[in-house]
Amino acid sequence: MLEEAVTIRRPAQELYAFWRDQTRLVGVLENVTAIERLAPDRSRWTVKAPAGREVSWESVITDDDPGRSLTWQSAEGADIANSGRIVFEDAGERGTVVRATIAYDPPAGTVGKLVAKLFQREPRIQTRRDLHRFKQLMETGEIATSARNRRERDERGEDQTETTEQAEQTA
Repeated sequence: MLEEAVTIRRPAQELYAFWRDQTRLVGVLENVTAIERLAPDRSRWTVKAPAGREVSWESVITDDDPGRSLTWQSAEGADIANSGRIVFEDAGERGTVVRATIAYDPPAGTVGKLVAKLFQREPRIQTRRDLHRFKQLMETGEIATSARNRRERDERGEDQTETTEQAEQTA
């Protein structure tokens, strides 16, 4: 289980409302490629996995305290057994402390090995990064992407210099 927190200069109710509409989290949560709402408290999540694959599972909201917290867990039989809670705590003039607690248990087998490899990419750092992306979006209306794009180019093996030159030509 891991826990990370960030303070965001926005009211708790606004942050909760954004997070409650889980389909809006695509693009904020870096490895999430799709979230499909199946019912008010149920959704299907799809995430990037190694070797260009994707893994998906259904998630169920098990506790909803409007404006304060959301708790969820994966549906029975999910490829990725996981659960979590996000809490929105008033921080006075500083805004809201957003605290995410996440637990996951990758299963055995081929899919489990792929998922375990994905989550072993420093899950605490990934969670921290995702919370900071959420902070950027909620405070500024956008997410800075240059560092992410640089990392993605490195992962694909693209030449950084060539990419920079191409960017300069189009500017």
